[in-house]
Amino acid sequence: MTWKELIIDYFTLTRKERIGIIVVVLLITSIFFLPKAFIRNTQANAAAADTSWIAAMKKLETTDTVNNYQKTGQYNDDNNSNYYQYDRTKNKYYGEPKGELFYFDPNTISAEGWKKLGLREKTIGTILNYLNKGGKFRKPEDVKRIYGLFTNEYERIAPYIKIESTSDNKNYAENTPPGNTTPKTYAPRYVVVDLNIADTSALIALPGIGSKLAARIINFRDKLGGFYSINQVKETFGLPDSTFQKIKQYLKLENGSLKKININTATVDEMKTHPYIKYSLANPIIAYRNQHGPFAKVEDVKKIMAVTDEVYNKISPYLSLQ
Repeated sequence: MTWKELIIDYFTLTRKERIGIIVVVLLITSIFFLPKAFIRNTQANAAAADTSWIAAMKKLETTDTVNNYQKTGQYNDDNNSNYYQYDRTKNKYYGEPKGELFYFDPNTISAEGWKKLGLREKTIGTILNYLNKGGKFRKPEDVKRIYGLFTNEYERIAPYIKIESTSDNKNYAENTPPGNTTPKTYAPRYVVVDLNIADTSALIALPGIGSKLAARIINFRDKLGGFYSINQVKETFGLPDSTFQKIKQYLKLENGSLKKININTATVDEMKTHPYIKYSLANPIIAYRNQHGPFAKVEDVKKIMAVTDEVYNKISPYLSLQ
């Protein structure tokens, strides 16, 4: 038998052998694909079970909420549970709100001012976002439209909303088509504040002044030893000139007593803490005193080269000889 005949005989399959090979291939294919199909089916069943569980929990929550409303007439709002109880049917909260009431202009009041009024941070963010995008409150009723501000929250602060008359309001009224109701403008009714005796609460009640600016004004006043001019307020760090111009008309100085520095006895450390003197003037003043003796009159500080007429006019109200 030749090699060719041996090879043909070796690779020639009988009918039974061919059937056996086919069966083996089918078994291998089944073993390869069946586990994957089984896993997919298991995952689908698990997902269905998980979804059913979530649905059941939601149904349970809904049932509890409805039962609670039927008993109390109120819903619990988790997002506002730290504030007070909310009734969705009336869009109102119940309970004792936190906050102080004072007159304010919604177009200029700061975030601290809104918070002092008792509004929630989420609502404050909505208001500031509206203003930052160019929005404007032209009448008190416009505040009521702020998303997230509840009915009785608005009713609580509405009597204290005082919107200043502006050219925008005037133009809006002039451009309103005939037959439409033009918006009313409200003259601000702020209490006039005596700068040298006012506390932070009195300053916060002014337009555009929040707790931080109020604290800075008081701190600046204390370091100076009191204000002798209303214009000194605009030197407060972080106070915009536009805000100062708004509050200027509500400021007065009936109490003009100032805390003064005795230039014949004060040390460098005592003088340098004053915002107008600091070390740059304190050191020359002490040096001149040590060289020439006590000052005979306050005007003698003008003999110091560093003290110009402008500087003297600024610091002299705070200087004394005793």
